[in-house]
Amino acid sequence: MWRSSALDPAAIERLKEARRRLDLKPLVVHDNYLINMAAADRSIRARSIAAFRAEIGRCLAIGADYLVFHPGSYKGQTLEESIRTLVRSLEEAAEGLAGRRLMLLLENTAGSGSAIGGRFGELAAVRRAVSRNLRLRIGYCLDTAHCLASGYDVASAEGLEATVREARRILGLSRVRIIHANDSKAPPGSRVDRHEHIGRGYIGMQGFRRILNHPGLRDKAFILETPIDREGDDRRNLLTLKRLCRKSLTTTTRSS
Repeated sequence: MWRSSALDPAAIERLKEARRRLDLKPLVVHDNYLINMAAADRSIRARSIAAFRAEIGRCLAIGADYLVFHPGSYKGQTLEESIRTLVRSLEEAAEGLAGRRLMLLLENTAGSGSAIGGRFGELAAVRRAVSRNLRLRIGYCLDTAHCLASGYDVASAEGLEATVREARRILGLSRVRIIHANDSKAPPGSRVDRHEHIGRGYIGMQGFRRILNHPGLRDKAFILETPIDREGDDRRNLLTLKRLCRKSLTTTTRSS
């Protein structure tokens, strides 16, 4: 829905206290999926700007570290026009808002249809074009399933190395703060966005073992967006990722 509820100050304080007590970090928020600040339609764009501004406001209120957002769709425009539209919308949404902690993160997409962000260069173009008047930092969130579907072969050892090299060159790995860890039901280069349980898709167990332990990625925060087909799937996927990390570390220790 476009409509959002006001935050309860008491609930905000309970959240902050729980984070301090349990050392929960980082706090990552994903924006409303209806938001398309690159839209050619003025009505959709205006609602998107207002909704994203509200998202920023809530993130500042709760002390979030990151706000992940999709670049949007360029339907009815050229890609270059849509990037300019997105940049103007982003600047309008964030006007006058500032926070030392909060960082906005552009998420890569599967590149389906007219979606912006299937290539790293498109994400970098948005960040470069944003005005210096924007008082919030901008970085990136990379989704493993989106990478594979858009043509970045993160499933193979060689493909992962090539992908990380390109991310380092075009985005800067220090600006990649979050990894969405999702296997893919769709094959490489299909441009189809379909998430799968860890190890059951085209990335597979070995692919995720390499991703989790890659020197350029291992310090990132990994967040699951895998399906919940039956109760407990989220926990099972999380435990799978933990086992893959431990197995790699055990192998490394024995070989040394």
